[in-house]
Amino acid sequence: MGREDILRFIGKDDVQVEEAPWGPNEWISRPGLTDAEHLMLVRVNMPPGEAHAFHRHPAMEEIIYVISGQAEQWVDREKQLLGPGDSAHIPVDMVHGTYNAGDDELVFLAILSPAVLEGPALVDVSEEEPWKSIRSQRPLKSDQ
Repeated sequence: MGREDILRFIGKDDVQVEEAPWGPNEWISRPGLTDAEHLMLVRVNMPPGEAHAFHRHPAMEEIIYVISGQAEQWVDREKQLLGPGDSAHIPVDMVHGTYNAGDDELVFLAILSPAVLEGPALVDVSEEEPWKSIRSQRPLKSDQ
């Protein structure tokens, strides 16, 4: 995309779809699509049984906002069941994970900042302790 292709208005046909292991990411704003330097917005469509397992963003903070379905949302060592209209804030470099906790597709928005950074955007820690086994150690608040 050239500079003249940068969008100010993003229609549904402009969204950039990217396949991810946890389901399709629909990028609504990111470098190359919009001129945003401080914000990125992605709609995630996560099928039942899928997850964006424990990871961290070394230089970004994030807000997750659930549109539909149920998320088992972890922020550091705390978890909560989130439904439509619920959200979670993840500070810079904090480990977090989003797991589809329902029988239906989980749809959520992720707002990340900044959009332009140096270094890795994401570091997967799902195979490291304590993250590798922490999910089996604590029931969800709704299970208590």
